[in-house]
Amino acid sequence: MKWQNALKDYQLYLKIERGLSNNSISNYSFDVKKLMCYLEENNITISPILISKETIQHFIYTIAKTVNARSQSRLISGLKGFFNYLVFEDYRQSNPLDTIDSPKIGRKLPDTLSENEINQLINAIDLSKPQGERNRAILELLYGCGLRVSELTHLKTSDLFFDEGFIKVTGKGDKQRFVPIIEATQKYINIYMKEVRIHQNIPNEFQDTLFLNRRGKQLTRAMIFTIIKQLATKINLEKTISPHTFRHSFATHLLENGADLRAIQLMLGHESITTTEIYMHVDKSHLRNVMQNFHPRQ
Repeated sequence: MKWQNALKDYQLYLKIERGLSNNSISNYSFDVKKLMCYLEENNITISPILISKETIQHFIYTIAKTVNARSQSRLISGLKGFFNYLVFEDYRQSNPLDTIDSPKIGRKLPDTLSENEINQLINAIDLSKPQGERNRAILELLYGCGLRVSELTHLKTSDLFFDEGFIKVTGKGDKQRFVPIIEATQKYINIYMKEVRIHQNIPNEFQDTLFLNRRGKQLTRAMIFTIIKQLATKINLEKTISPHTFRHSFATHLLENGADLRAIQLMLGHESITTTEIYMHVDKSHLRNVMQNFHPRQ
């Protein structure tokens, strides 16, 4: 079996069997491609079926000299997934990474913004320009519903169910969920749609896309990052932020105000509640409040 053929089969498995998004498939493939490049650069001719633990160990040792522990851990995890697939398909008897441990890393807590910082960013938007109303609606939606940036850029006007108080979000693996949307966020989206978007010349393929660029086409992820970076510079914000920071802030502020962790999990679209539990590490006072309010001995 050739590496390219094995990789293509693995990509199909991730897409069809696992239902992963193109971004996730690309990330998993990148880990395997790194190993393939290493083998080529070192003139090592061996198939994915016969490659040994020792060869992979030497590859990881070489990579460890240039990347941090978190990146190294991510690489090992990605390769384990690839070789688990080969074992699952009976191409190999065992996974050569089973006895290779990832480096110990601390769990990275998500960066968050305070309510005041979020207000400062939104207030810094220049509403005298048409894209100002769009940008305000974008930030209000990122913070108001905790969306991933890809979920926001792919949002459709037909996904808005304002009368019911929900929006339909298509998340990782094309899995859909309904997220509540408050009236304040609805208001800013309606302003953008009725005062800006309606006047744009929109190509047919983007008629249903909610957020558009000046040419009437779908906004890119990079454009959302740029908008936020420029606003952060404008208010002299010292934190390094991204669209995901608004998602983290959404979850953290809900938790601080007493929201149920399970409800936050559903709104964020996390498959496992252990992913959502990272927010418990951000504000441990929530645990104390739960004990004081609900324990029968209090």
